[in-house]
Amino acid sequence: MEPRFNLFGTETGAKLAKRFAGLGQAVHQSPLPVLTAELVSLRASQLNGCGFCLDMHVKEAVAAGEDPLRLHLVAGWRETTVFTEAEQAALAFAEEGTLLARDGVSDETWANVRKHYDDEQVAALVCLVGLINAANRMAVITQQKGGSYQVGALAQAQ
Repeated sequence: MEPRFNLFGTETGAKLAKRFAGLGQAVHQSPLPVLTAELVSLRASQLNGCGFCLDMHVKEAVAAGEDPLRLHLVAGWRETTVFTEAEQAALAFAEEGTLLARDGVSDETWANVRKHYDDEQVAALVCLVGLINAANRMAVITQQKGGSYQVGALAQAQ
């Protein structure tokens, strides 16, 4: 199946993509650990069924030094021993922030995130969950497929 629309092939889409990429870079330049950001993006993309974003964040995580075993276990992170308590807090936050229709982010999850991350990191984490969910939705709506992403392409879009 081919993508149904080249969103970024339009003038409006290209302008928005450039700004969107800039927001993503701001998150990656924050004190939130890059690998945590990739794990969060990967988990939200799994929940949203976004093949393009799954492809991107797996490749970016590996390029940043992430262990492929951990990437294979993200979907079942609660049933593993390979993620730190801080990463588990971020993954729970990503899930609850993605599945807002259920109950939103619980007080328990919020408290756990606050236990492990400072104000700057929490700001980045909140913005990251919002951004990855927006990216997932755009890619799923336009039926962008995973498999062709090249590491660093998003950074070059600025």
